Amino acid sequence: MNGIALTLRALHHGEKHLAGQLTTVAERHRADHEIHHVATDLAAWSREHVRRLADAGPAHGLDLGDFAGTSAPGVLPTLREKAAEAVGHRPEPGLLLLRDLRQLHLDATGNSLHWEMLAQAAQATRDDGLLALTAACHPQTLRQMRWTNTMIKILSPQILTSP
Repeated sequence: MNGIALTLRALHHGEKHLAGQLTTVAERHRADHEIHHVATDLAAWSREHVRRLADAGPAHGLDLGDFAGTSAPGVLPTLREKAAEAVGHRPEPGLLLLRDLRQLHLDATGNSLHWEMLAQAAQATRDDGLLALTAACHPQTLRQMRWTNTMIKILSPQILTSP
């Protein structure tokens, strides 16, 4: 497997993971309408990226349709959250939101780096299909990063300085 195939596989996994995390954050912070609705929309972008990457896979010797990625946070984090809730050690909602936004930002940043690597490889190999894919998807990933960064900037002062 060459580097392009490895990067496609890593990006497929990363986008699938980010879609699941965005969906989880949207549900966890349902009461905050902006977080809920924007995270839901951004998750749809990542799901579309997953589909488009799976479509591009066969041209690079990959079948990404059944790739074992993480689309949801899983049982263990949910159990941890419920246990903390039961014993009263659940983080304050604001701190939880900041933690969630930070993790989303890091996940989107990782995907952005993979999109950039893929774009550079597509240019070097003159792969117009791959170049079109990166040109369509990478800007949305950059917007996901900008949204999380903006929300962190807006929310941090109030949340971190509240008693």
